[in-house]
Amino acid sequence: MIPHVSLVMTWILFLALFPMAFLWLRRAYRIIIQRDYSEVALKRGEPPPNPRRWAPFTALTNLVGGGVFVYTIGGILSGAMPYETWSAIAGVTLWMKIFLDFAVSRQAHPFRLKLGLARKREA
Repeated sequence: MIPHVSLVMTWILFLALFPMAFLWLRRAYRIIIQRDYSEVALKRGEPPPNPRRWAPFTALTNLVGGGVFVYTIGGILSGAMPYETWSAIAGVTLWMKIFLDFAVSRQAHPFRLKLGLARKREA
């Protein structure tokens, strides 16, 4: 049996659901239970000035994304979901999580123009 590209991609997507669900649920746990805001709305690795304000949005996206992935994994393993259904759910969830995290991180960091006005003037 020669592995076909679609078969390999299906297995990669299925196996990737496990670590993504774990990481997202762990991040939600850290934000909600442990009150650790170190991974809230990061932009270039820097937290926003007030990460506590943006923590509910980040926690919600991680909790919903991880929960949907756990539901999807359960549906796959029980045989209740056909390939088209679970791959669509996984794909839409992944992309929406990426877009929502990006939107929250951009909203949390205020936009400042860098016009070079703060440079020291040489006398």
